[in-house]
Amino acid sequence: MNPSQIVNNDDILLKLCHSVSHVLSSTSGSQVTHAGMVQTIAKTRLKPDLSCFSIFDGGFSGLVVINFSAAAAVEIYRKYMTNMGMPETELAFSHTSDEVGNVMGELMNQILGDFISQVSKKLQTTISQSQPKMLTINKDLTISVDANLDNAVVRRVSFKTESNQIFYLEFAMDKTEFVRLAEFEMDEEFDPDSLIETHGSLPAKAKAESKVASPKNDAGNKADDADDLLSELGL
Repeated sequence: MNPSQIVNNDDILLKLCHSVSHVLSSTSGSQVTHAGMVQTIAKTRLKPDLSCFSIFDGGFSGLVVINFSAAAAVEIYRKYMTNMGMPETELAFSHTSDEVGNVMGELMNQILGDFISQVSKKLQTTISQSQPKMLTINKDLTISVDANLDNAVVRRVSFKTESNQIFYLEFAMDKTEFVRLAEFEMDEEFDPDSLIETHGSLPAKAKAESKVASPKNDAGNKADDADDLLSELGL
């Protein structure tokens, strides 16, 4: 948060850029970075070769568009799949493949999920998103969405993959500011994977001790069940 304790549109855009870089880098096992400069544009557009968009609403309304070149989309898709353990020989090579579109749509969903989590925690407000739509296109399209934006702020940010392939994030939202009125504590961040690894299963030694400590075996349990049944019958 800036020194004046005010969060504006560009601060929110920066949070979205961090979500894009974080999710794509962590899921693909490669480095995805965003530019330090942001561009003011008149309107959002769906552009070749692969474009994904989603609308969000709630504490503020807006629209997110990510335009991937064919090379950038295929690189991210293939790195994501190989990072998941898939052999390269089984992967698609064309951005027009349904599998590429499905994977990129899922990654967009994860990006927005991370962004919404950050907004909820750091701005003390909630937003919801529409299901991301992924389109393969061969010419520029102008997207006009009835998102009820008041005095919309529209920005474009460029991103770069590890192989220097470029793609663009376009972002439109209400002109808004969040002002901190009082100090508050944010929930601590944690890694779900490490939490599961730590607490998800009982150590083998503990399991063995638990088994030894139990005085009853299966035969004893069955005998007790039979005694309880006879007792209920008055025998």
